[in-house]
Amino acid sequence: MPKSLVTGGAGFVGSHLCEYLLDHGHEVICMDNLITGSEDNITHIKNDAFQFINHDITEPIKLEGDLDYLYQFASPASPIDYLKLPIETIKVGSIGTGNALDLARSKNASFLMASTSEVYGDPLEHPQTESYWGNVNPIGPRSVYDEPKRFSEAITMAYHRTYNLDTRIVRIFNTYGPRMRTNDGRAIPAFMSQALRGESLTVFGDGSQTRSFCYVSDLVEGLYRLMMSGYHNPVNIGNPAEMTLLSMAEKILQVTGSQSTIEFKPLPEDDPKVRRPDISLAREKLDWQPTVELETGIKATLDYFREELGFPAP
Repeated sequence: MPKSLVTGGAGFVGSHLCEYLLDHGHEVICMDNLITGSEDNITHIKNDAFQFINHDITEPIKLEGDLDYLYQFASPASPIDYLKLPIETIKVGSIGTGNALDLARSKNASFLMASTSEVYGDPLEHPQTESYWGNVNPIGPRSVYDEPKRFSEAITMAYHRTYNLDTRIVRIFNTYGPRMRTNDGRAIPAFMSQALRGESLTVFGDGSQTRSFCYVSDLVEGLYRLMMSGYHNPVNIGNPAEMTLLSMAEKILQVTGSQSTIEFKPLPEDDPKVRRPDISLAREKLDWQPTVELETGIKATLDYFREELGFPAP
């Protein structure tokens, strides 16, 4: 039975990844300091092959026994979190990733680093390919998240080149699904929570900025395929279907049946105007592409949010 460690494993994506690995015959260690993750995301997992360790990976990581795979997913990921926790976000993306790499090296484990489409910044290339170097403000408010991810990519490649460590880098585009926090702050959780509560849906700018939304099960399938691929350079994983944030707000109003209105507010500093992955590389190297239709994913996510917020289905 292969053994996998998922740092940040009690978070939204991390918890789904833990379940996927267990379903694929792995022994799984979930490591999280619960700064933005929650034990509620993993308490339902009843499996003798699953272990939770409460640990901050900015401190050295000690682990007994063998380890085959390490997935580094520890980091605040929503703007609300990393703007509230700037130092913690910078440290986990630098010191934390370094500690995780040291552990992987000591165990001779394959290593996958969760990067982000934010490394492309407010892109001047559209859609974004892995060869694009990005347009990032290194001292802006979002830099506390963007730059640690860029650093994490750099140190991961340095360990690969210097120590021949078996590494992977995934650039994750907007992902949604059950277990997102209702106060997460990102578009779909914000719109759903506001719609269910009868509040105005907050759209920043004129809503013409675009995003692409990938359902979490599709993402996790891509992560696993990447880890098993032997490919070392960055790979975009996301859904190339692009839509404006205003269109997404209108979609949420339609699906929820809410009578809420849409309220426009000023665009935050350095907010990307466009965001869509070119997934040609994922198709070629991983034989991967998303399969969950937006309507299906939105309804599954809405069911979760109704339960979390205490609003029964109509």
